[in-house]
Amino acid sequence: MPKSTSPPQRPRVADGRSPLWRAHNFFRSVGLVYAIVWFGMQVPHYARPALAALELVIMIGWTVFTVWRFRHREGRTNALVLVDQVLISALFLGNELIMTEEQMNALIPSVTTMWQPSMVTLAAVQWGWLGGGVSGAVSALINFLIRDSVEPLMFQDAVLLIGCGLLFGLAADTARSSTERLSQALRTEAATAERERLARSIHDSVLQVLARVRNRGVEMGGEAAELARLAGEQEIALRSLVAAGPPDHDPGGEIDLVARLQVLRTGKVQVSVPATEVRLPEQIGSDVLSIVREALENADRHAGPDARAWVLLEELPNEIVISVRDDGPGIAEGRLDEAAAEGRMGVAQSIRGRVDHLGGTIALDTTPGEGTEWEIRLPRPNTPPGRAAGGRTRTAAKRMFTRRTAPAAHPDIADPQPEPPPGSERTDPEDQRADPAPRGGGEG
Repeated sequence: MPKSTSPPQRPRVADGRSPLWRAHNFFRSVGLVYAIVWFGMQVPHYARPALAALELVIMIGWTVFTVWRFRHREGRTNALVLVDQVLISALFLGNELIMTEEQMNALIPSVTTMWQPSMVTLAAVQWGWLGGGVSGAVSALINFLIRDSVEPLMFQDAVLLIGCGLLFGLAADTARSSTERLSQALRTEAATAERERLARSIHDSVLQVLARVRNRGVEMGGEAAELARLAGEQEIALRSLVAAGPPDHDPGGEIDLVARLQVLRTGKVQVSVPATEVRLPEQIGSDVLSIVREALENADRHAGPDARAWVLLEELPNEIVISVRDDGPGIAEGRLDEAAAEGRMGVAQSIRGRVDHLGGTIALDTTPGEGTEWEIRLPRPNTPPGRAAGGRTRTAAKRMFTRRTAPAAHPDIADPQPEPPPGSERTDPEDQRADPAPRGGGEG
């Protein structure tokens, strides 16, 4: 056996907004120095110098604290940024009590002066262009409230505050999205490297043992041949698992359904998927995978030990279609009625329940002696409910089994469905396409 090695550590990506955080800290520090200089020049003329001095002390203490906190990613919390917005706005409004009427009319800079706009850059870095624009608008509004007159210079300040927030926020949004893409790429790279490491280990140990068991069992025959068949199926399953791409999801919470379905391939189960990715939200993708697994397990229980199964995934503009087929004995006439009468809902509660929860439709096509097929149609997340591919609206009645449904062959088959009304037989061109594999995908 190969020597075990520890898996690679999960990569940690530096925050792409770090340069913007440093720029904000620098701007706040420079603004504080400017405020201190201006305070020394204006303090004799303030209406309440003691209150101005208290405000300046708060500014100094808050600047030291926030600059220290914002140096580290862990300190850049929404709660702290929100407190910063409220505190600086309150200090800015406090100039109404500090400055004289003449100073207000002459547009003399307030005690907070160039330190106050740092709240806008902070909101922009943390919350993006929307947060920066709102903070800039709030700052401009406070400036208009504490002044008794409206001058063109004040409108210029408002444009600069809002514009600074928007531009700084756009830069922060771009840096954040770049960080997320880099993080996703590094995670995928690490997962691929780990998969390759495991593939080498499996190939050098497990796959070789399974191949040897399979070959030797075939040579011996008898009961050993059955062991050879099982070893061959596990070998195929392991090779499919190793060959499939890493089942990771992106920052948006999506997964690739193609990669998830490929790992279901075994010696008795063939999986056909598109060449490109089929991305779905993680919860929906997990439900779809569970539906396919349950259909295959049902086929394995009832189609017989030698039956084969096929899984086909199709991606249409407004929906995805999953067909699960097998070449078992099919569903005998009257079996669905018997299952319903005995209270054996089986697949009805599991597969149909999941499909209905996802807003999709499910159809059963079966003929005794010719296998069964489950066809599952699910709308894509951005498709309005009930809207099928091509723009046709599905009624509530058509969400039941609308294809021909023979009664079932197994006791845990789903409950029977009402027969479609005359003239509602399915005539889609897809029904006329060549079908190289037997119908099937699980016996009800």
